[in-house]
Amino acid sequence: MRRCDPRCSSALGRGLRLALLLAPATLLMAQRDNPAAGCAGCLACGVLPMIMIVAVIALHIAILVWVARDAKSRGMDNAVLWMILVLLTGLIGLVVYLLARTQGNLIPCPNCHNNRLQVSVRCPHCGA
Repeated sequence: MRRCDPRCSSALGRGLRLALLLAPATLLMAQRDNPAAGCAGCLACGVLPMIMIVAVIALHIAILVWVARDAKSRGMDNAVLWMILVLLTGLIGLVVYLLARTQGNLIPCPNCHNNRLQVSVRCPHCGA
């Protein structure tokens, strides 16, 4: 038996595998003469895609928040513009941001304890 890739073991991967496994069963249940089984099949066919849609939206929101916080921590003046770019272009915008952002290690500021670039003279948050 072939072993799964460790990346497939994530919660999203497990959810997608579960949805793919349950989809044929729910379609068969919806085609039975039993009204309860039909309702259960239709409910499962409607709920699983909605859960996946909500998960994708939550992932997009988390990526947008991360981009805005990371850009601000790196002292970039246009953090909101980067967030809007990633919002409008999705994965392509995220790749462009990762390639264009200021490179360097982030360390906590001794004054305000927010992250800042190690090579920066002033903290973008408190100015110290």
